[in-house]
Amino acid sequence: MKTDIEIAQAADMLPIREVAAQYGISEDELELYGKYKAKIADELWERVKDRPDGKLVLVTAINPTPAGEGKTTTSIGLAQALTKAGKSAMLALREPSLGPCFGIKGGAAGGGYAQVVPMEDLNLHFTGDFHAITTANNLLAALLDNHIQQGNALGIDTRQILWKRCLDMNDRALRNIVVGLGAKADGVVREDHFVITVASEIMAILCLATDLDDLKERLGRIIVAYNFAGEPVTAKQLNAVGSMAALLKDAMKPNLIQTLEHTGVLVHGGPFANIAHGCNSVMATRTALKLADIAVTEAGFGADLGAEKFFDIKCRKAGLKPDAVVLVATVRALKYNGGVKKEALGEENLEALKAGIVNLEKHIENIQKYRVPVVVTLNSFLSDTQAEYEFIRNFCEERGCAFALSKVWEQGGDGGMELAAKVIETLETKESRFAPLYPDELGIAEKIETVAKEIYGAGKVSYTPAAKKALAKITEMGFGSFPVCMAKTQYSLSDDQTKLGRPEGFDLMVRDVYVSAGAGFVVALTGAIMTMPGLPKKPAADSIDVDKDGKITGLF
Repeated sequence: MKTDIEIAQAADMLPIREVAAQYGISEDELELYGKYKAKIADELWERVKDRPDGKLVLVTAINPTPAGEGKTTTSIGLAQALTKAGKSAMLALREPSLGPCFGIKGGAAGGGYAQVVPMEDLNLHFTGDFHAITTANNLLAALLDNHIQQGNALGIDTRQILWKRCLDMNDRALRNIVVGLGAKADGVVREDHFVITVASEIMAILCLATDLDDLKERLGRIIVAYNFAGEPVTAKQLNAVGSMAALLKDAMKPNLIQTLEHTGVLVHGGPFANIAHGCNSVMATRTALKLADIAVTEAGFGADLGAEKFFDIKCRKAGLKPDAVVLVATVRALKYNGGVKKEALGEENLEALKAGIVNLEKHIENIQKYRVPVVVTLNSFLSDTQAEYEFIRNFCEERGCAFALSKVWEQGGDGGMELAAKVIETLETKESRFAPLYPDELGIAEKIETVAKEIYGAGKVSYTPAAKKALAKITEMGFGSFPVCMAKTQYSLSDDQTKLGRPEGFDLMVRDVYVSAGAGFVVALTGAIMTMPGLPKKPAADSIDVDKDGKITGLF
């Protein structure tokens, strides 16, 4: 059996000009990055912005397990199947981060015969968007330290600096550092920190901005520190906005590539969903809605994180209205939630399935709270049995959800025809009455409590003294109307990754709260979640290599 990278490297790709032409995009509206990838020029949006939108389908999943769920694979396979079914379909996905690519997760180009290509380009440097974001982030950090070094006219309190440097790599040694050591000319000595690029506020801003003017306005609102009077100091006050925007002007443009079956894919932005808001850019999603009858997008990790943030942050901020949600699960993952060890997941076990399906049940209930129709799909494995399929099918249909098996990893678009038919039927027969979970005017603490209780199943929310103080400060500064971005483990509905299934009545601990004023949301850090991940004992990087002909191996 071929590996994912072998399948991708054997792909017969169309020149990106031909892929673009399928959607009425002219060559003048592309900025080419070689033969198989391009950025969308600003002129295209100006031409299509007044068109009516197509239908918007979100693909999300149950909580991730070591058994795998295949959310991105399903998104790609579904778009390929919709195209085969005669629909004009386009994908809008996130760009992968180098951190997990060389760490534990691997790439994010899908799998099997449901992949986007060129796979190696996408998983590595792609068109340089993440490098631009990293550089803009660190330029602001350098300007901040230089301002302090050159006399500190703004009276910045070095004990209250909020802005962190970033790097698109898992490097735990950079979580807590000291800068400015050495001679007087080497800067002011202070504690500093790194976050991974996908957790940077610049990433969130780029993904939520609607145009260059909006980008610059958001950049200017970034709070980098407080002064000695306790007042916020912004990037605008440091005169950083113009230079940061210059670094980001090309990164603002969505990237066009293709699936193995030549369906168009707009790949743009990539905030993590466990530590950021987990959605691709507003610009990419809006463009896909103008170019296709059906735009398929995804949100990171499980529906408790990615889908919640898609609904409550991205859709709220961008005025998007999802028409349907595809919720991805596997028999194996549900049995894992039911207490079965990974090595025994290939055996039929209806009792474990009954115990673990409560995780799927909670995600169904959560999505229905947003009043959007749900289609549940199972990624098919050879070890699955018909009895297990029927149990899950009946379970879903009893809860008002359409159900379909997916075999897109093995068969590409052909393996997604059942799912595509259910999605088309849902779009044509069921109305979405989408509304966010909470209103803007609800207080920050009340918003956190609403998500914790309604989406996670918590009994109460507790705060550390530092979190309480930060919450009061943020409210006092006038950011109480912002939505909340919950930073939480992806492996459980709770803030404890060991609690599988459907934990209920637990105490959710918020250990810190901070405002991303440019992005327009408040981040609540829960549990032991880290904004700079570390590498595992055996990183994926150990197996990645390139031969004398430039062929990459080990990337998955």
